[in-house]
Amino acid sequence: MEEISAPDILIVGAGISGLSTAVGLHRLGIRSMVLESSETLRATGFAFTTWFNAWKAMEALGVSHHIRSLHDRLQGWVVGPISAGNPSKEMIFPESEEYESRCVQRKLLLEALADELPQGTIRFSSKLVHIESSGHYKMVHLSDGTILKAKVLVGCDGVNSVVGKWLGFKNPATTARLAIRGLTHFPAGHGFGQKFFQFYGNGVRSGFIPCDHNTVYWFLTHSSPEIDEETNPEDLKEFVLSKLKDLPENIKSVVETTDLDSMVMSRLKYRPPWELLWANITKDNVCVAGDALHPMTPDIGQGGCSAMEDGVILARCLGEAIKANKNLQGETEDENESYKRIEQGLKKYAGERKWRSIDLITTAYTVGFIQQSTGKWMNLFRDRFLSSFLSRLLLKKSHFDCGSLAP
Repeated sequence: MEEISAPDILIVGAGISGLSTAVGLHRLGIRSMVLESSETLRATGFAFTTWFNAWKAMEALGVSHHIRSLHDRLQGWVVGPISAGNPSKEMIFPESEEYESRCVQRKLLLEALADELPQGTIRFSSKLVHIESSGHYKMVHLSDGTILKAKVLVGCDGVNSVVGKWLGFKNPATTARLAIRGLTHFPAGHGFGQKFFQFYGNGVRSGFIPCDHNTVYWFLTHSSPEIDEETNPEDLKEFVLSKLKDLPENIKSVVETTDLDSMVMSRLKYRPPWELLWANITKDNVCVAGDALHPMTPDIGQGGCSAMEDGVILARCLGEAIKANKNLQGETEDENESYKRIEQGLKKYAGERKWRSIDLITTAYTVGFIQQSTGKWMNLFRDRFLSSFLSRLLLKKSHFDCGSLAP
């Protein structure tokens, strides 16, 4: 086994939260290394909807202008039943920044964040397998035998986080629901305009969202026993089309023209909110962010948005702690004082993220339960009274400003 030198801060996972944290630290003049298990950047899920809170985070990170230039702003929301019956309802978004929404391709966002980092910050093919303590440091063991010494260890390694397990987190809870996602490209333009189309009912929730003039992201979540994770792509597409049979032809054409390799399916997981009440979001000089902290169902579109919130707030809290390690004469504090300040900085981050995470997880699960209900009376109540309320609830949860990187 080989021990090599590395920056004091190690971030596990080059996803949205990991790269956001690294960019935030870089903006503050603090070096870090991002460990990514794959050979390249991964963009699972294809795209996600960004709301007010995501744009505030991107502005803090300095990538908002570039991402805006690549994606169309959504002008409104069309919500209706997935089966023939009640008409759809439309909500037009005001022009104010509180209602800015775009469907952002994950690949483009990750590339934009990665491009902001110094060469060599991301270490690919670096899979974390074990963590051990050594005084004030953590020894990070990789699958290739390499050992890295970390003064701060940040777990942004997803729902099955190794860092999260070290902190004592249990495996996320598994729902009965599966999510099928796809991305379709129309060379001559899709003709959908700039609206978010959402359909629900009969145990299904589906959405179709333009990313730009040529690209449409779509999803369908369900709890049907007809298919599982082993279903082949052809049968998967036929299943989706069977659930959309009553929708307009232009909507169904999005799925019909999706390449099979541009579709994925995964089971939805979430962190039971009560676990966060007593869980160790941080311990010593270790913490978690993103899906490693708050995996949630996608029903309010806040997974990727809140991951960027995490990155900005964590970078700010670490920046305060690390920059405070030098006194007014420029002399560095001793190791014990430095360790205590980092520990306090991570605790501050945990305090800021705990209740926000609990709120988002709970709201997402509740909205998903209501929207995918198959009960007659629940359907009637939802279709007539709840659809507008739920749409506004989603927007309300996005009205959060993570603030700038500077305290």
